[in-house]
Amino acid sequence: MDLSTLNYPDIVSLAVPFFVAAVLIEIAWIVIAKRGGRYEARDAMTSLAMGVGNVVAGVLLGFVTYGFLMWLWDLTPLDLGTSPWVVALCFVLDDLRYYWVHRFGHRVRWVWASHVNHHSSQHYNLTTALRQTWTGTFTGMMVLSAPLVLLGFHPAMILFVGGLNLIYQFWIHTEAIHKLPRWFEAVMNTPSHHRVHHGRNARYLDANYAGVFIVWDKLFGTFVPEQDHDRPDYGLVHNIGTFNPVRVAFHEWVAIWRDLRQPGLSMRDRLAYVLRPPGWRHDDPGGGSARIKADYVARNPEASGTAGFEGY
Repeated sequence: MDLSTLNYPDIVSLAVPFFVAAVLIEIAWIVIAKRGGRYEARDAMTSLAMGVGNVVAGVLLGFVTYGFLMWLWDLTPLDLGTSPWVVALCFVLDDLRYYWVHRFGHRVRWVWASHVNHHSSQHYNLTTALRQTWTGTFTGMMVLSAPLVLLGFHPAMILFVGGLNLIYQFWIHTEAIHKLPRWFEAVMNTPSHHRVHHGRNARYLDANYAGVFIVWDKLFGTFVPEQDHDRPDYGLVHNIGTFNPVRVAFHEWVAIWRDLRQPGLSMRDRLAYVLRPPGWRHDDPGGGSARIKADYVARNPEASGTAGFEGY
């Protein structure tokens, strides 16, 4: 099958009216019901600016990822075609890819430098979903799409299902929905599961990386359920305290550069500042989320072994 001119609709652009309508509905619900989250104008505007910057970055740099994937497509002898079943399978496997990209985004500082902006809001509402990276191309995480191409999924299809994945994740950025039916919570990512992911509580660090299917977290041991007695506190472990979108987008890259310029570091330490998890320090290699969890359990021994503190 000749797929050289395969095209799919720009599904994310088509969804923009839905995004706008959903934000307005959420705001109306919060005002009328006086519950379900909160908005701060400066924070929401920062998130919108980050969303616009993400679109611009995609226009300017999208050729890098697509060119890489098309290069792989020319190499592979496999071609699975474009049937609905192939698209559905691509969607599921791409969500598995997303899980690992997202997990690397929290456990490898180089990738975290791009992803951190999404966690920089201390609010949790639908505009938070729009707080997207400007620098994702520079992380090199496009390589995790390579197996899909080599298996015979066309790059255009991969980008299309990636757009569907992004649209799905929009609606889970809300406090207006508490819990959904148990069967849905068991399989799918939901507002409750994703609130955990955005929490900076010790219990919730490095949990619930799923995009669409929460089963990946359950399979790979990173699932933590939301606890009514430990409501998520949103933001970063060390909040940056700014509404400047440029600083939000680049502050961790600047921090990496500052760490790399420290005098007297070995090459191994310099690489570790790039490749180890956020919070690692050459003079305190036990830092990061593991230290935060251990310190919390030391202060609250009753938490040992409970959700989010298994092994502590």
